Amino acid sequence: MKKGIIRPGHVQLRVLDIEAALKHYVDLLGLIETDRDEQGRVYLKAWSEVDKFSVVLCEADEPGMDFMAFKVVDEATLIQLEKDLIEFGVEVKNLPAGDLKDCGRRVQFVSPSGHCFELYADKKYTGKWGIHETNPEAWPRGLRGMKAVRFDHCLFYGDELAATYDLFVNVLGFFLTEQVLDPEGNRIAQFLSLSMKAHDIAFIQHEEKGKFHHASFYLETWEDILRAADLISMTDTPLDIGPTRHGLTHGKTIYFFDPSGNRTEVFADGDYVYPDHNPITWKAEDLGKAIFYHDRELNERFLTVLT
Repeated sequence: MKKGIIRPGHVQLRVLDIEAALKHYVDLLGLIETDRDEQGRVYLKAWSEVDKFSVVLCEADEPGMDFMAFKVVDEATLIQLEKDLIEFGVEVKNLPAGDLKDCGRRVQFVSPSGHCFELYADKKYTGKWGIHETNPEAWPRGLRGMKAVRFDHCLFYGDELAATYDLFVNVLGFFLTEQVLDPEGNRIAQFLSLSMKAHDIAFIQHEEKGKFHHASFYLETWEDILRAADLISMTDTPLDIGPTRHGLTHGKTIYFFDPSGNRTEVFADGDYVYPDHNPITWKAEDLGKAIFYHDRELNERFLTVLT
């Protein structure tokens, strides 16, 4: 396992209407707006995050994800990982510092699954929102909606999972925490981590490349998930499924949609992992229980509604 990538850094989402999207991500989810730029992009963060932003909203003609980024330790690591990516055979694109506001240069590439990712070393450090670094209170006052704690992970649908696994594990230093195998032993879902979290990114086999399933945000407790469900109903927000529990990761969860059709998840708890843990394996015939532990049946929307 290589060292160098610290954690998920940000995700840029395409939305059809910025102001409608802000009602979802700020008023409902509880993210905080930190800036806007000349391109009309809006920058958001969750209250416990120390960098300036973790979500970028970009108005576009169709919904989906433009890219997901990971923060690396330093510039030397970024240089080395760029060389490793080129040696692996993926094309890289360098985006200059400031292309995203208050973010350093980014190295961008496309995975075999067809998704765009990027690495960066520098972003403006702003500290936790409303919390001092000396004698901090338990949480800040003035939070909205679901009071999202952090941007946690994304799930992607695409093909070439084996090559994507090779890229993320052998080049970027992730490790496998959980998987779903078909009867022939082929991996059709893979959950990968950089940390003690159950996953920092996940991929599910799909015939089309580059599909976005959801961005997930962490809440602290099961009671917070139940409160999120109340807020979803109070605002007539389209619900996908939940509140329920996953078999995979054992996290408590609820899925819902932003006004553009992008899926959002909030979840709490979940398993902890270390790199020396054996991966957990689920059988494809038990996928219903793996994804929705209580219902034990797959919601068709969950498999087919992608952006």
